[in-house]
Amino acid sequence: MIVQNETSRGTDLDESPPDFETTFRLHYPRIVYAIARVVGDAACAEELAVEVFWKFWRNPRIPRDKAGGWLYRTAIRLGIHELRRRARHARYQRLLRLAGPQTPEEIRAGDEKQEQVRRVLSAIKPRDAELLLLQSDEFRYEEIASALDLNFASVGTLVSRARLAFRKEYTKLYGEPRL
Repeated sequence: MIVQNETSRGTDLDESPPDFETTFRLHYPRIVYAIARVVGDAACAEELAVEVFWKFWRNPRIPRDKAGGWLYRTAIRLGIHELRRRARHARYQRLLRLAGPQTPEEIRAGDEKQEQVRRVLSAIKPRDAELLLLQSDEFRYEEIASALDLNFASVGTLVSRARLAFRKEYTKLYGEPRL
């Protein structure tokens, strides 16, 4: 009796998941961009992107054929975590009265509107922040569903709820937004 294996039946062997280097080259620029949009600092975004890929490389249980979604989800979460870390640091600085005068570079880098948005994003639920950030990066609903491991049919509703949560938190922190 002759047993045929998968390769002898004519399946395409080129459909194997991409290796780490290919995945890195394919996704690194978008990962850095996504993180930079969250944290507002390109150098920090590059460091966090390297951390994302390090976690990816160290975890063999991540399905390599669905690496994109995992990478984006992890990137956004690390970006939000960085925002929260900065907020804690600033709070401790104020408590200890160690915050000195800002340098001109810090003043130039600190755009008030972006800072308000970052504060609000760090205050709302991480999934809501992830949804809003991915949508603002012009991800399609299918991509958002894949990145956050959500049902495609529920993405629109979840984005709507995330917008409401953002607006509520913004109003709580800064009052009604001026249009």
